[in-house]
Parts: sequence; C-alpha cells; structure tokens
Amino acid sequence: MKPILLHPGDNVLVLAQAIQAGQAIEIDGAVLAAPHDVPVGHKIARHALSIGDKVLKYGAPIGSMTAPAAPGAHVHMHNMKSDYIASHTRQATGEAS
Repeated sequence: MKPILLHPGDNVLVLAQAIQAGQAIEIDGAVLAAPHDVPVGHKIARHALSIGDKVLKYGAPIGSMTAPAAPGAHVHMHNMKSDYIASHTRQATGEAS
C-alpha cells in the first residue's frame, strides 16, 4: 500500500485506505511494516518525528508533535496538537453546552 504525499515538503502522508498493523506500506520507495492500525484518511509519519517537530501537510505547518513517531506511525490527536486552534473531541465532559 502506498500512502499519498500531498506536497514534496510534507513529513506526513495520508492514507487512501485503512492499514492494519504489520501490513506492508511504501514510504519514499522503502517498504516497511505498519506499526499500528490506522483508519482511512488519517496521517502517518513519512520519517521519524520528534517532540516539538512541526507537522507539515500540504506544504504548510498544521501542528506540532507532542510525542515521537516512527516512520509509518499514526499521527493524530494522541501525538500532535494544533498550533493554531484548540482541538475538540466528541467525548462528553459533563458540562452543559
């Protein structure tokens, strides 16, 4: 499976189909085993990312890493944050809307 590179300067790739842990994925010509299950449309690391690294998508920064990610690892709210807007989840907080 070959993820989508949206811009040559991006350090994340987008999945056109879901991947399962252990599935072969191609990143920049190298084939590796996916370290995790990742849903369709989500991002994976193009190369190793460290805490504080800017996440680049469409050639622009969309956030910063809050935890390291190995090549092929899922990049999402569990290990990155937006530098521009607050992230919201659909989990109830017990507060009235």
